[in-house]
Amino acid sequence: MTAPIVETHRGIMVIRDDLFPGGTKARYIGRVFDCADEAVYASPAEGGAQTALATVARALGKRATIFVAQRAKPHARTLEAARLGAKVVPVSPGYLSVVQARAKEYCRNTGAFLIPFGAEIPGAVEAIAAAARATRLDPEEVWCAAGSGVLARGLAAAWPSARRHVVQVGRDLTPREVAGAQVHRYPLAFGKVAKLTPPFPSDPHYDAKAWEVCLARHRPGQAVFWNVAPVARS
Repeated sequence: MTAPIVETHRGIMVIRDDLFPGGTKARYIGRVFDCADEAVYASPAEGGAQTALATVARALGKRATIFVAQRAKPHARTLEAARLGAKVVPVSPGYLSVVQARAKEYCRNTGAFLIPFGAEIPGAVEAIAAAARATRLDPEEVWCAAGSGVLARGLAAAWPSARRHVVQVGRDLTPREVAGAQVHRYPLAFGKVAKLTPPFPSDPHYDAKAWEVCLARHRPGQAVFWNVAPVARS
């Protein structure tokens, strides 16, 4: 277990998991290759799982295939995944439901493993919790972004007594999905970037939005912020 690096910014302890190759999802997404040589993910154009999967597949000598909405200019996250060796399949029309249907069909035809939304696979919550405990922190307050809620549940497993806050950046989340954390809804759609740029590398579609809300609403001297992934390299 590689412990995340912790830094302090604006009085908030920031867990820099963006410094882990591929980000937080890369800590566990490689488990899908235990039973498959090819893994497939249906991703929003800006989704961080693209580079997490591509990073791990390259390290393991496995195949990563990413289905994503076709765009005139692919998002930097998609381009980075392609540079890492992932096969990118553009889908038109690019509605996420269509992208997911195409990915599912591909897996039926090829026998590849389809990774569920948010990379919610067995062992994910436990891997995140282990990384959180490895910091040796005992925070009173924890903040993170939430798309599927996997990260929120992992942090709840590590720090059940902390006041936990998640910033919803996509679909509506249920209390169960975020392990009872307080949910703050970010006002802009996932495809829009955050209004504020953090003082550390942070995904503008995801973590940066949570940082913006955390900075405005945290309790001084008590908060930990989990930064999942770096800015995609164009």
